[in-house]
Amino acid sequence: MGNKLALFVPSLRGGGAERVMVNLARGFADRGLKVDLVLAKGEGLYLSQVPDKVRLVDLRAKRMASALPPLMTYLRREKPRSFLSAMMHTNVIAILARKLAKVDTRIVISEHSTLSISSRNAKSLRERYLPLIAKRIYPWADMIVAVSKGVADDLVCTLGLPRERIGVIYNPIVTPELLEKAKETVKHPWFQPGGPPVILGVGRLTKPKDFPTLLRAFASVRKEGRSRLVILGGGEERPNLEALAEEFGIAEDVDIPGFVENPYKYMACARVFVLSSRWEGFGNVIVEAMACGTPVVSTDCPSGPAEILEDGRYGELVPVGDYEALARSILSTLDNPISTSVLQQRARDFSVEKIADQYIDVLVGFQIGR
Repeated sequence: MGNKLALFVPSLRGGGAERVMVNLARGFADRGLKVDLVLAKGEGLYLSQVPDKVRLVDLRAKRMASALPPLMTYLRREKPRSFLSAMMHTNVIAILARKLAKVDTRIVISEHSTLSISSRNAKSLRERYLPLIAKRIYPWADMIVAVSKGVADDLVCTLGLPRERIGVIYNPIVTPELLEKAKETVKHPWFQPGGPPVILGVGRLTKPKDFPTLLRAFASVRKEGRSRLVILGGGEERPNLEALAEEFGIAEDVDIPGFVENPYKYMACARVFVLSSRWEGFGNVIVEAMACGTPVVSTDCPSGPAEILEDGRYGELVPVGDYEALARSILSTLDNPISTSVLQQRARDFSVEKIADQYIDVLVGFQIGR
């Protein structure tokens, strides 16, 4: 058995879990460890962010199920000391590959979503029934990591797993690259000095992110004084959101420019960052905004925001779907923002350096604090 660590994800096409794995691969490699980043299919936006000292392994699988045979071959040939996977369908394949390959590699799986909610709202039957498979297969893993205490508790309830088998490690979000990108200049005219305050939302334009509630809240905020709302991200809900902005009479002060390569420079210039989600696994964007020094208002959704913000100590929390409470908290935060230094100090708890060390403890067989 070698000293190599391997990480396994479907691809690097985008998404919080994929970015977490790229950050961890970088963190492990920075400590002098040999690291393989194994992809079911070698494609995606984040490929360019993988450091040269991390070896990319492309299994060339057309879909996740067909990744099983080449993954078994990889495990038999490379015999990594430990193997970390992320997301349920990937985790199931990783566990089966280790079992069928009959190798001694330590398997650690990580769960990034609040399973009971995400499976209940899944669009495909496969995703809805996947928890039934996971309930049978997850116990074969050496360790299960949840990205928040809420996700861990949900795994216990949904899959019936023993709580002592589940460790909690928050996501590694803050990198030197993020902090450098936050310093770049924003050319958007609304972010120039002297203009009305800009409220910012960032995320996929999908129903779980509940941007309609943010639009309703902004309509109330705008009645109290001139302000603007920018929502960064692409997705199928965009036409609906643009129609709502027209309906609420706020379209001239709402901009939805789509996906941007560098959201951090926008975060650094916004007066308030708002997360309006119905549910999350963790809430990476909250940490990103705090690292940029921007005050945060978030729904108290399952799971993650309350843990990141320490039940309101580092940012206001409001009930899910309550646009009036969201508006009040945005106004309150505009008037009395938490200091930049306090926010950035808290964000350092989610640095790649700190989180990579916690994962290394798990991957080499030690227990982690809960």
